[in-house]
Amino acid sequence: MPPIPADRMTPVQREVAAELTAGRRGALYGPFVPALRSPELTRRLQKVGEYLRYEPRLPPKLREMAIILVAREWTQDFEWDVHAPLAEREGLRPEVIDAIAEGRRPPTLADDEALLYDFFVELQRSRTVSDATYAGAIEMLGEQGVIDLVALIGYYATLAMLMNVARTPLPEGRHAVLAALPR
Repeated sequence: MPPIPADRMTPVQREVAAELTAGRRGALYGPFVPALRSPELTRRLQKVGEYLRYEPRLPPKLREMAIILVAREWTQDFEWDVHAPLAEREGLRPEVIDAIAEGRRPPTLADDEALLYDFFVELQRSRTVSDATYAGAIEMLGEQGVIDLVALIGYYATLAMLMNVARTPLPEGRHAVLAALPR
């Protein structure tokens, strides 16, 4: 689903595109290109995303780690390309990022990273988390942080699905790094 030329957008699509461009994102790109085909969904989705990306009750390193775990799970290179450098900038070690890219558990994780990794994997595989993982997450993040983490995972999975269905390309000059995971 390529970008919709401005002269072919409906009035509502133009309005939503202008809102996205004027906001923190500064442009209409990535998942919002295909999402714009449903302008009211795009408007609401980006508001949720703005909170989850910029204001959640999650430390930035863990927020970015969760996002790249989603990108890896969905083999979503656009999401990976944006967020892997942010994860490193926020303090996630390159060897952790590389292991996630390869689809394996990093051999050495800080306690907070290990808990986040386990939470993500349990939620993805079991569609729930164990009592022990839940208790650890509550202790580490608090109730609001746990809710924000679950919402963040769901939000970025939604974006990954949109981009995978729409075949969203990487920016020019960027290259895919995620191999398909065996299913």
